Amino acid sequence: MSVRAKKFLGQHFLTDQNIARDIVESLVATNLTRILEIGPGMGVLTNFLLENKNYETYVIEIDHESVVYLHNHFPQLKDRIIEGDFLKLDLAEKISQQPFALIGNLPYNISSQIFFKVLENRELVPEVVCMLQKEVAQRICSGPGSKVYGILSVFLQAWYNTEYLFSVPEYVFDPPPKVQSAVVRLTTNGRTELGCSEKLFFKVVKQAFNQRRKMLRNSLKSFSPQIEELDAVLLTRRPEQLSVTEFIELTNNIEILITH
Repeated sequence: MSVRAKKFLGQHFLTDQNIARDIVESLVATNLTRILEIGPGMGVLTNFLLENKNYETYVIEIDHESVVYLHNHFPQLKDRIIEGDFLKLDLAEKISQQPFALIGNLPYNISSQIFFKVLENRELVPEVVCMLQKEVAQRICSGPGSKVYGILSVFLQAWYNTEYLFSVPEYVFDPPPKVQSAVVRLTTNGRTELGCSEKLFFKVVKQAFNQRRKMLRNSLKSFSPQIEELDAVLLTRRPEQLSVTEFIELTNNIEILITH
């Protein structure tokens, strides 16, 4: 019995065992014993996770056919197979109130949403190893000055060290995706506070990149007509030129401006 890949779920099953092993072995999982795999499908990663006796592996799968397959082929998982949508999952309630690592071959059509969910639960998720569309992998791992550096890059790098590990060719999937893939690792950078209003930080970064071709003095005018009173050097730049630290500085300056 095998599971039929479903286009509406963005399923592309990895078939290369060596790559699957490499993905699992990319977990650093320092002091972490509990692992949650997103979208295991037919368990190509699950198999290697279960080989590591230090891990207590959980899986979440939205596809009922895959859930039946997993119950049949991995009875040792028992009640650690969760049928449902990761984006709607209460991680603390269903997985752990203690930190755990996240791993998976992410559905490419919702990978950004998954990362935003991770950000919301960053205190619980100090590490992520995942495969996703190469273009998105490059984006989240790029730094200031790169053409692909953007909103997700800044948000993730505010809380995580991001590493591009390796590329994965299309032909090792069934069915092969129309895009190239890559594996990345996110590990907590130890930051517990941004040092500015987190809500305003998110607004500033989004507003800046929504008009990424404009200088910041123009794209951020909606925050205050007095925006040009701020640091002239930062304001003459475009958003892709600012580091996370500079976005934090800019956020603090804007907050002072709008609260006085």
